[in-house]
Amino acid sequence: MNLDVTDINKQESGVLVALAEKGADDTIIDEHLNELAFLGTTANIETKKIFTQKLEKPDPRTFIGKGKLDEIKAYVNDNKIDVVIFDDDLSPSQLRNLERELKCKIYDRSLLILDIFLHRAQTAQAKTQVELARYQYLMPRLTRMWTHLERQRGGTSTRGGAGEKEIETDKRVIRDQIVVLRKKLEKIEKQDRVRRKSRGNVVRVALVGYTNVGKSTLMTMLSKSDVKAEDKLFATVDATVRKVVFNTIPFLLSDTVGFIRKLPTHLIESFKSTLAEVEESDVLLHVVDVSHPGFEDQMTVVRQTLKELNAVDKPTIYVFNKIDQLENYDGGSEEFLQELKLRLKGIGDDGSKVFMSATNKVNVESLREEIFKKVKKKHYQIFPNYLKDE
Repeated sequence: MNLDVTDINKQESGVLVALAEKGADDTIIDEHLNELAFLGTTANIETKKIFTQKLEKPDPRTFIGKGKLDEIKAYVNDNKIDVVIFDDDLSPSQLRNLERELKCKIYDRSLLILDIFLHRAQTAQAKTQVELARYQYLMPRLTRMWTHLERQRGGTSTRGGAGEKEIETDKRVIRDQIVVLRKKLEKIEKQDRVRRKSRGNVVRVALVGYTNVGKSTLMTMLSKSDVKAEDKLFATVDATVRKVVFNTIPFLLSDTVGFIRKLPTHLIESFKSTLAEVEESDVLLHVVDVSHPGFEDQMTVVRQTLKELNAVDKPTIYVFNKIDQLENYDGGSEEFLQELKLRLKGIGDDGSKVFMSATNKVNVESLREEIFKKVKKKHYQIFPNYLKDE
C-alpha cells in the first residue's frame, strides 16, 4: 500500500454537494458553496455542477436522500466526473456507500482540506503534522480508500476488490506510521520550544485571520521580505517568522496558517505546535477581508479558533484589509473611511481598528503606528530601563 503524495498537476472535474436544514438562508448556503468551490480550485479540481438539498437531518446511509443521489449519479455517469465533494464530513459507512453508488472518488470537506495541506506544507514540521492528521482521519475510513489514494499516487488502481485481510494489513501499516510520526513530531516540537524560548525577550506579533484575507501580503509589506502570497486558500501552511524594527524597537512578526470554518479537528491538534506562535504572541494582528460578503462570520470563526488556542484575549489590532475592493471605493479618502467606520461600528471595537489595502498600500502608515504603539508598550514592560536611557 503506497501512501506517498505526488504533485496534483492533473486537473480533475468535480461536482459539489451541500446539505442544509430546511429554512436555511440560501445566501449563506451559496457562500459556503463558493468557499468549497475555491477549495476545489486550490486542489486543481474544476467544479462542473453544484447540488444542494434541504433535509431535517442527513440520511445515515448516504448522507443525502435517494432522489438526490440518483440525480447526482446520472450526472456523474453522463459527464464522466472524477470527484464528488461534500461540504460536510461523511461517516465511514456513508463514504463506503457513496463510493459504491457513484463509482468515483468521494471527498468530504476535511479530506479535501487535508489534501491541500499535504501539497502546501514545506517544512519537515508541517509535513509531519499534516501527514499525522491525514492518517488519523483515514484510519476509520480505510474501506475502499483507494478511491482517494490513487489521486495522491498519480496512477489508476485496480484494487477495488480488496478483502478484509488486506484492509486490516493496511490499518496495521497506518497504526505503525502514526506511532513513527508522533515520535518524529515530538522531537521537532522539542527543538521548536527551545528555539521559541530563546526569543523570549523579544516582543512577538502574530498575523491571524481567515484563509486568503491578505496576511502574507501584509507580512511581505511590513517585514520587507519575500513571503509567498497567492490567490488560493492556504497559501501559507508553515509558520513564517521575520525580525522587524520600527523606530529602533525590534519585534518578531509571524505569519501562520489561515483559519477556515469546519477546520478538521485532527489538523488543529496536529498544528498546535505551529500555532504556538499565536498562543505565545504578545500582540495579534487580526486581518479581515472586509470586501468579503461573509467577513463577520469569518471573524467569528477566527475568534473561536483563537479561543481553542487560549489566545482570544490578547491585545489585538483589527486590520480591515482590501478596502479597495469595496463598492464606492474612491482611493481611500477620509470621507470614505469615516463612512466605513460608521458602517462597521461595533465590530472590532474591543481593540484598535485600521482600514487599509495592503495591495494598493493605502493606510499603511496608520497600521505601522498602531503596531508600534502596542509593541513599544510591551517592549518597555520587558526592558523598563530602556525608557530611562532614552
